[in-house]
Amino acid sequence: MSAAPRPVFVDCDTGVDDALALAYLLSDPGVRIVGVGTVSGNVAAAQAAENTLALLTAAGVHDVPVAIGAHDARAGAFAGGAPHVHGHDGVGGTAGTPGERRPDPRDAVTLLADLVAQHPGLEVLALGPLTNLAAFVDVHPELVPALGRVTIMGGAFAHRGNITPFAEANIGHDVEAAAVVFSADWELALVPLDATMPQRLTEADADRLGAVGGAVPRALRSMLDFYLDFYLGVYGDRACALHDPLAAILLADPAAEVAARRGRVRVIEAGEERGRTVLAPAANGRHLVVDAVAGSAAERLVGGLARRAWRA
Repeated sequence: MSAAPRPVFVDCDTGVDDALALAYLLSDPGVRIVGVGTVSGNVAAAQAAENTLALLTAAGVHDVPVAIGAHDARAGAFAGGAPHVHGHDGVGGTAGTPGERRPDPRDAVTLLADLVAQHPGLEVLALGPLTNLAAFVDVHPELVPALGRVTIMGGAFAHRGNITPFAEANIGHDVEAAAVVFSADWELALVPLDATMPQRLTEADADRLGAVGGAVPRALRSMLDFYLDFYLGVYGDRACALHDPLAAILLADPAAEVAARRGRVRVIEAGEERGRTVLAPAANGRHLVVDAVAGSAAERLVGGLARRAWRA
């Protein structure tokens, strides 16, 4: 008898790689998305919710609540996202008109609190700025111990940042929130640029993904064109980094072969290095920083999506 799927709450700013990560989780029988909160990052939180609802609807998934979270960072206004990376709508210009299904009336923090009560040990996958998670710590500190591991796509340690020489986007767009999250007493796994930048999806991989068949793989392949165009200027060819999908893969497979270090992560909050993540090593530390992942995340992603019989 197979074990019941592990419940997961996803907090995201649904752009192209978030969509890939969500689709991967939907295809993995070992996990079950029980709720999604959105935050401003790649796009505004409200647009991220529309993008998420569109993907879930295309997948035939109608029972996962999607709640809009923070629009602005703790210490500043939302700066407009990353339209040059993900397109004006976050999904490479492929978003249509909003569907009939609307976001949950609760905010993202309330939804997460309600789901923790229903699913003790609920795991969290954070794919955007950490504004919502920091607010959860503020409002519901008593629920922090009830959560399982929190997996974060974010940070840059030995690797150069991607919005400044020191800061990775998810950390750098809300440094104050990251400081709160890193100070909370929960088990964290960080999947930083050090691990994600070497993991690339080529145009040939994208074509294989699209050939899986079904509405979701077709939509992913379509939105990837814009993303690949951006990364042409990064890598020199049409291949994109698998930031959020790698974090989703590692959450779904805790036994994946990784090079990692334990300790305590902090974020530099002021000065030239603002947004830089730093690890103080400790063998019994509650923070795990993934430095590298064995094997090909692109193969895992394409193979994972092929497991599911997607709606036409």
